[in-house]
Amino acid sequence: MARILLGVSGGIAAYKAVELVRLATAAGHAVRVVQTPASLQFVGRATFEGVTGAPVLVDEFEPDPARGAFPGDPAPDQDPISHLELVARCDVLVVAPASANTLAKLAHGLADNLLTSAALASTAPLVVAPAMNSHMYEHAATQANLELLRSRGARIVDPGTGRLASRGEWGVGRLAEPPEILAAAEAALAFAPRSLDGMRVLVTAGGTREPIDPVRYVGNRSSGRMGLALAEEAAKRGADVTLIAANVSLPLPSAAIPVETTAELESAVRTHFPDADVLIMAAAPADFRPAAPADDKISREGADRLTVELEPTTDIVAAVAAERRPDQTVIGFAAEHGQGAVQRGREKLARKGLDAVVVNDISRSDIGFDSTDNEVTIVLADGERQVGRRPKTEVAEAILDEVERFRTAAAGPTTVERGQ
Repeated sequence: MARILLGVSGGIAAYKAVELVRLATAAGHAVRVVQTPASLQFVGRATFEGVTGAPVLVDEFEPDPARGAFPGDPAPDQDPISHLELVARCDVLVVAPASANTLAKLAHGLADNLLTSAALASTAPLVVAPAMNSHMYEHAATQANLELLRSRGARIVDPGTGRLASRGEWGVGRLAEPPEILAAAEAALAFAPRSLDGMRVLVTAGGTREPIDPVRYVGNRSSGRMGLALAEEAAKRGADVTLIAANVSLPLPSAAIPVETTAELESAVRTHFPDADVLIMAAAPADFRPAAPADDKISREGADRLTVELEPTTDIVAAVAAERRPDQTVIGFAAEHGQGAVQRGREKLARKGLDAVVVNDISRSDIGFDSTDNEVTIVLADGERQVGRRPKTEVAEAILDEVERFRTAAAGPTTVERGQ
């Protein structure tokens, strides 16, 4: 397990750093914490000391009772300079939350407190999780500082979008969730190359909803579990993953892009597909939508039936596959019912111009929609691969194995459509 040095800067999101420490220690990592003076206004050092079992340092000149040692390590005989000893022993330096002020200092090499001095002296991988008001985050200076840190090899854990600290404020700037930050720290420790390092993977998940009126919609039962499993597995393999989530009620990464309708899903896919190497279209977009949704709630009073005229939606995966570059891979999911499912999947493979289609039989109640398990057939031009019933996390592994095999053999494109 690793030695994690966590730097906590000032901001209301500092309370999430406590949960990050709890998760890290539960995973077996040894954690030391350094705080900026401003962070003490939000979380006291006693809280972190209680969770880590180690002293917390704030000032460059205060003595360290542990002499730079991490929990479980013997303390050195001498009394070293704290910021130098801490970074000499740590395997990864994580700054979470990183305020706009601390980001600026990290980017430009300022060393005016213990945290920034430690960062300047550190040769360990650096993971930075920004958290601030949306206006501060989107300011050109902050974005330039983030790009400068990235160019030097820092891993940036992008903030999420939602409610901010100030009452009534909504936007980008929420600190990423602790599991995401811990995953980034652990990924930074994986010095061995991973199979999808440098690959940009676009994954869609969930099912779209097409409004009939402001409260009713046409939809499907896709939970998004398969798409989430694929996004997580791709990230574990080193890919830079963009996740588009359609009406997914499961916990999502902070950077996930939420959409509701098929038109919104299409817009998001078209926006991000040009930068992707692989598209895995695991979402289940509606095939039809109401042609004229009502502006007001339709009343049942005085009516014994309701007729809703439907019109077809865009076949997103076929549309983007037709426009892709030769180096892009497009894979689709086909949710089929009963006999002939694989053959219908093979017909879709040819008709839509995909590199692979993952076929699953939705006539079975024990797999597929809203189940933690799935059983699929991966259909490719050169054959088929049966993946027997297993957790969707393991199905995701099998699908990405085929994506890797295909790209290695063909040095070309991949997208995945229709899933759960």
